[in-house]
Amino acid sequence: MDTKELERIAALIGEPARAKILWSLLDGKAYTATELSHFSDTSAQSASMHLSKLVQASLLKVSVQGRHRYYSFSRDEVAYAIEALAGLTAKPQTRLQISDSDYPIRYCRTCYDHLAGKAGVAIHDRLIERNYLFPEHENYSVTDAGKKWFNGLGIDTPLLVQQRRVFARPCLDWSERRYHLAGSLGAAFLDFLLSGDYLRRVKNSRAIVITAIGQRYLYDLLQVEL
Repeated sequence: MDTKELERIAALIGEPARAKILWSLLDGKAYTATELSHFSDTSAQSASMHLSKLVQASLLKVSVQGRHRYYSFSRDEVAYAIEALAGLTAKPQTRLQISDSDYPIRYCRTCYDHLAGKAGVAIHDRLIERNYLFPEHENYSVTDAGKKWFNGLGIDTPLLVQQRRVFARPCLDWSERRYHLAGSLGAAFLDFLLSGDYLRRVKNSRAIVITAIGQRYLYDLLQVEL
């Protein structure tokens, strides 16, 4: 392992403005330099400098649409690493210590393109308990029972396995200190729940609302009380 390269990446991520930029991208969207300068409380010129360094380090990528340049994570693993790092900084808190503004994010949110928070962890645990997924090296494989179950939801697991990204993997949840489901399977399951109006996005936030229909559905589906 090249420790100098690790030091370089750690220094890039650890700079306050760049850390804010990376954290803001965890909602899975692509943003312009102007938007990211606002999120990171820096000038547009300073944000452009930070973004250039992150792109050069292959942590971010840039897409051009007309006159605009949009920045996003270069690959899923960058998002997973940022979420995991947050778990090292967040202090364990009791329910009474969590503010009203924090609680929705901690209860149910997106982590890049998959479900996180207490709800995401509960669903992940139930998928393991029911033997729909099983650990294989550092990732998950789907069992025959899992293939049948996901197929019943309209999620084609063999097709997802063929994608270039990781199929299914544990992602350390920064607020729960336990794992939720990431990878193409986690993203497909979140899309399924959103498309059925079982979950709803909150504007300008990573928080996710579980609808009344969603609460009943997830209990019937997995016996998860949310």
